[in-house]
Amino acid sequence: MEKALQELLDKQAITERIFDYARSMDRMDEELGKACFHEDSIADYGEAVFKGDGSGFVEMCMRAHPMFKSHAHQISNVRIWIDGPDKARSESYVDATLRRIDEEGKPFDIRNCGRYVDEWEKRDGQWRIAKRQYLVDLDQSGPNSGLFETTGTRDRTDPSYFGQ
Repeated sequence: MEKALQELLDKQAITERIFDYARSMDRMDEELGKACFHEDSIADYGEAVFKGDGSGFVEMCMRAHPMFKSHAHQISNVRIWIDGPDKARSESYVDATLRRIDEEGKPFDIRNCGRYVDEWEKRDGQWRIAKRQYLVDLDQSGPNSGLFETTGTRDRTDPSYFGQ
């Protein structure tokens, strides 16, 4: 029973870290994004996007994302396998939409759907990504109707931070 309870606690901690990653991208929270990866992690988003360490990927995103008006990362179908007290693997589906304003002032969306295939390590009591591979399943881009205006903010002033 104790082993099963620990496995549930580990899976919950990993799930929360996965969701922290999405939040870090959408709120442009560099500190939170870097906290999702171990310092010596490997991040492989493909040749066209990024290959390097997790911190480097987060830094690249923080430089690139300000050109977008908004973006939303939706993560689902999280499946976690615990391989021992300090090792785990996961697969998570991601649907990311990034909106920019084109040269004519109209919204243009870039949507990318894929999966994060992660290897996790628990060090000093913290689960973080040791290795991530992003697999693209579909990609689409095009104009958007722009019927709704973005109401959230892309920083720590967003209401989801609850005044923290």
